[in-house]
Amino acid sequence: MNWYLNTFKYNYANFEGRARREEFWMFTLFHCIALFILVIASIVMALALDFEWTYILLFIYVLATFIPVLALNVRRLHDIDKSGWYFLMSFIPYVGSIIMLVYNVKEGTKGKNQYGPDPKNPEQDEIDAIGKPLIDA
Repeated sequence: MNWYLNTFKYNYANFEGRARREEFWMFTLFHCIALFILVIASIVMALALDFEWTYILLFIYVLATFIPVLALNVRRLHDIDKSGWYFLMSFIPYVGSIIMLVYNVKEGTKGKNQYGPDPKNPEQDEIDAIGKPLIDA
């Protein structure tokens, strides 16, 4: 649950850096649970109240989470050393979602890459920098 809340607190619109698999999948799990609960609540309210606007809570939630979901996907792509623009592949029918699933399951690059330090082991980059000689012989 902390991964879900931390995404809203600290990384709401953060498209910089990297997001590890655990952060992505834990957020996705709680996001899907929240969507499921809101869909069920909307259906129950629609049947009980006979009112067409019961899906407004679901709509507001989807609108409020659009930017964090997009930012998390971009940071996840950064973790495997891909540009955030690769997210546009998810709009390709059938194939795009499979490609994005493969990217999201793939382990991130070890060590520092062009998008920042390894979120799994950020101290290792500092240790590697200290251990390297200043002048290559």
